[in-house]
Amino acid sequence: MMLICMKDIKEKQRKRFLRIKRVRSRIHGTSDCPRLAVKRSLRFIYAQLIDDEAGRTLVSASDRFFPNTSEKKTKSDRAKQVGQEISRLAKEKGIERVVFDRRGYRYHGRVAALADGAREQGLIF
Repeated sequence: MMLICMKDIKEKQRKRFLRIKRVRSRIHGTSDCPRLAVKRSLRFIYAQLIDDEAGRTLVSASDRFFPNTSEKKTKSDRAKQVGQEISRLAKEKGIERVVFDRRGYRYHGRVAALADGAREQGLIF
């Protein structure tokens, strides 16, 4: 049995924070081309369009408040729905181009599914 000590957890958090900093040093959102930031938890996925110049969130979407239906959907399917929803909300605000901020996560799985869903609805990044 493998024991996880607090030191290992802190090191993992530190490395993720450094990855976030490295990605954010190259990405900057404006009002014309906001930053699409992704937050992934164990159960849910969140997406925001952020104007870094004004320091405001323009649009946000999450699978947390999707209606529960009888059919079971995978996390990737729900992430794709969030991408489609964020794209629809962005179109309502007149936003067509964004900069994708994966926040230190690998571009794989749910993060890629969210991006694909947003692209399918016409968001350009």
